[in-house]
Amino acid sequence: MFKLAIFVSGGGTNLQAILDQIAAGHLPGVAIACVLASKPGTYAQVRAERAGIPCHVVARREFPDLVSYDQAILAALKPYAIDLVVLAGFLSLLGPDFIAAYRNTIINIHPSLIPAFCGPGLYGIKPHQAALAYGVKVSGATVHFVDEQYDEGPILLQKAVDILEGDTPEDLQQRIMTEAEQVILPQAIALIAAGRVQITDRRTQISPAHP
Repeated sequence: MFKLAIFVSGGGTNLQAILDQIAAGHLPGVAIACVLASKPGTYAQVRAERAGIPCHVVARREFPDLVSYDQAILAALKPYAIDLVVLAGFLSLLGPDFIAAYRNTIINIHPSLIPAFCGPGLYGIKPHQAALAYGVKVSGATVHFVDEQYDEGPILLQKAVDILEGDTPEDLQQRIMTEAEQVILPQAIALIAAGRVQITDRRTQISPAHP
């Protein structure tokens, strides 16, 4: 079984999308071993509990530095033998110790077409506000591997979404979530679980599916 740890900070809509894909049989051999939340009281925790998945809360504010925070997260994950860490709306920065321990086995979903509208401070509704303010005609979502810098790891999948006349940031956020994020994040998990992804420098290569 290919085991996932899903990291969350809010409502858990992308967590739910993965749960739904597993339930529908679209992610064979994949299971969510645990969920880790960056703060207490998120609705993502409710989703995890309803699905019978262990959920751990490791709040950044409870630790004096990234080193101790990393160690707490590593300790929480240790019992599960995790194959892939999925940041699904996780808003806390991971430190170098955690990234080194799971090198090339952490992916993130970002609500823009990287390298546009990404980096420190651009999370939640902010990438959508920035896209509309800039006047671009398309935005979208990106799944990338996580390294020590914000939103700079190798890109695995991207999906574009048209910006419509009269869009508000909330309109765009919702459409990107349903039309892009919840499509390519399960796809990325399936590719990695099937062993079809290789990373060379900054480039990812996806091998053909076996017949």
